[in-house]
Amino acid sequence: MLAYWLDQINSFLWDNAVNTNQKPEDDMGGRSAPREAGHPPLLITLAVLLFAEAVLLGAVVVWLVVELVAARPTSYLSAVAILVLVALSAAWVLATAIGTLRGRSWIRGSAVTWQVMQIAIAAGCFQGLYARPDLGWALLVPSIIGILLAISPQVVAATRRAEA
Repeated sequence: MLAYWLDQINSFLWDNAVNTNQKPEDDMGGRSAPREAGHPPLLITLAVLLFAEAVLLGAVVVWLVVELVAARPTSYLSAVAILVLVALSAAWVLATAIGTLRGRSWIRGSAVTWQVMQIAIAAGCFQGLYARPDLGWALLVPSIIGILLAISPQVVAATRRAEA
């Protein structure tokens, strides 16, 4: 494992002055890959949206931890379960956002799945005894934008798996 990390440190992308074994068009694995001029704007927008959602989920995790310590829940087991689910969701959305910047093909399905889950939560915010339409709209609008971004032709083209 140490040899792998030393190879990564001495690779072209990390330190051009030290390593002259690789050409500029080689990636870290030594495979020749075409260079892109940059990410399409819609892919960047999707990544920003996902990073914002991940940060907000992180804030919810912190809030739930404070509430778990400060207040006495009716059921500690339920409170811990919700905390774990929100923490896993935050990790999932963060991984999807990072994958978006890396142009991975799996992020489209992951992003759409997360946005559909948010739409379901938003629908619950619009109804019931403790309805909060403001939270419903705050979840619904970014979710629809996220789905539209994830299925846009620019994002699909930028995250399409390379043909082998």
